[in-house]
Amino acid sequence: MSATRLAAVLAATAFLLTGCATQAPQQPGSAPRVVERTPEAPGLNPQMAAAADTLSKMADLQNRLYKAASPLLIHNAELCKGQARPLLGFTAKNRWSYPGDYNEAAHLAFGMDERLQVTSVLTGSGAAKAGLQTGDVLLAAAGKPLPTGQHALSQAGAVFNKITASQAALPLTVERRNSERQLSIPVTRACAFAIELGNADNVNAYADGSRVLVTRGMIAFTRNDEELAYVLAKTMAHNMLGHAAAQRNVSTIGSIIDNLKSITPDTSMLIGSGGIKAMPPEMDAAADRLGLYLAARAGYDVDDADNFWKRLNETYPSTVLNGYNANHPALAARLAAIGKAQAEIKADKRAKKALVP
Repeated sequence: MSATRLAAVLAATAFLLTGCATQAPQQPGSAPRVVERTPEAPGLNPQMAAAADTLSKMADLQNRLYKAASPLLIHNAELCKGQARPLLGFTAKNRWSYPGDYNEAAHLAFGMDERLQVTSVLTGSGAAKAGLQTGDVLLAAAGKPLPTGQHALSQAGAVFNKITASQAALPLTVERRNSERQLSIPVTRACAFAIELGNADNVNAYADGSRVLVTRGMIAFTRNDEELAYVLAKTMAHNMLGHAAAQRNVSTIGSIIDNLKSITPDTSMLIGSGGIKAMPPEMDAAADRLGLYLAARAGYDVDDADNFWKRLNETYPSTVLNGYNANHPALAARLAAIGKAQAEIKADKRAKKALVP
């Protein structure tokens, strides 16, 4: 079978956060992507080929989310406070991370087997600095062989957590292009929000206090990673400010996120408002202000943020049910907060002050 290069996808626990259990997903909310698929792979019938194609398309979208989210998570750890955790900065999967046809597609089309392979490396993390690469096979941690098979992901997470609880770096043995390499992965602190892809075409983003989900429709609407970062940062800000809990929306939004991150979500949950209460103007304005600072601290240019949200409102106004502006209708208050924050950030940069909201 040809060599494959697997790309990034997030499961519910995000980036193998130390101190957090890492469980294999029951729904394939993440997927491998290959640079080169093996067309002659035995058993790759039309059904398997379709499953492989679905996984690849999902992974392309996941990659966009990761790229935009990485600096937001890492550069805002001090603002996340109790929501920041030590981070290794990579995810790993094997074929058992995907159920049914997707298990077989991951194996036959992408070459995933019983061993854990690195499926993403977070830009700017300790893993990236240490030279860990997508597609590396995980062999051992601190000289101890890592588990394989159906429960390898959760078992390896426990091994990593134990080591990093007492050490500032994780000694890791990997296989790359049929040769072993020894790496030392330093721990990085980052915001501990899971970043999820929503498999739906409605243009929206959701925050349940611990997770951020951006729909396929919203990703398609954004013109570049900077605009996607505006959405991610604003949604992270809702989590940091505890808005889902304050609105008693945690359970409702959590159910929507659980549903939309699966490959075949139940779109009936998107009828009407989906049970989500509209965000009050003062809460939304506060999240816009904080979100703009998060984006600026991550190195994004925030000068065009107001125009992005105006364009979104013009294209998908609050009358579009289950769209972003139906859940966030207070555009005037939001734009006022954004304009004020933009001015503050410009002034802080001119004065070479730290960007602190």
